[in-house]
Amino acid sequence: MLEEIKRTAAFIKAQTNDFTPEAGIVLGTGLGGFADRIETSYTLEYKDIPGFPVSTVEGHKGRLIFGEIEGRRVVAMQGRFHYYEGYTMQQVTFPIRVMQQLGIRYLFVSNASGGINTSFRVGDLMVITDHINLMPNPLIGRNIAELGPRFPDMHNCYDRDLIAAATRIAEEENIKLQYGVYVGGTGPTFETQAEYRYFKAIGGDAAGMSTVPEVIVARHMSIPVFGVSVITNCGLSDEVGDHEDVQRQGRKAGVKMEQLFKRMIKELK
Repeated sequence: MLEEIKRTAAFIKAQTNDFTPEAGIVLGTGLGGFADRIETSYTLEYKDIPGFPVSTVEGHKGRLIFGEIEGRRVVAMQGRFHYYEGYTMQQVTFPIRVMQQLGIRYLFVSNASGGINTSFRVGDLMVITDHINLMPNPLIGRNIAELGPRFPDMHNCYDRDLIAAATRIAEEENIKLQYGVYVGGTGPTFETQAEYRYFKAIGGDAAGMSTVPEVIVARHMSIPVFGVSVITNCGLSDEVGDHEDVQRQGRKAGVKMEQLFKRMIKELK
């Protein structure tokens, strides 16, 4: 796998004139509009990148965008890959491995999720403080020592310094933040109410079908992570959710997320 990661990174470097991003950004369902805020230097379609899967989910455009935000070099995934699409966990997390080879020092992840915490409302931004993984672990299999240790520690999985910076910036920008634990499940079914009650009982505040594998792999490689969930529906209500509504709510709340991400990226050390 390491050889394939390096081959893909070499291909991308050749296509982008050795562009070296400081931060990687993963844009979830309905949040791809953030890519429009990037002063784009290069765009690569996933289908044209050796080794990359192709995103099959509506709301995930499927391209890597290289450019600058507030003078800082970034690479953004406009659309991610999910276990429920039939990909292996190694395929789902392959782009994070490649971004590390390209030079990222920070990873920003976002997703649309169902609220479990009853104090949350549709449109809230939840800063992810921890996660509960209910998917196969992407590190199962032979460990590649060059990438990280066999038994990586997942304490401080979501970087405390980045969370503190987000809190300060949100106060300055008058952005309301929630904080909580993200439960990552396989999907593609939306959760039953019994499952939501279970997630609440085990300590979850929001639930979704992504993000956790990417974060595990990033931490395996010692990359600091900051994550945000956009609450697009309230799972313990009687409302019936659908993917179109998730995209719509994601786009609306994404404006606040864009503002937060831009300031945080600008102030990276």
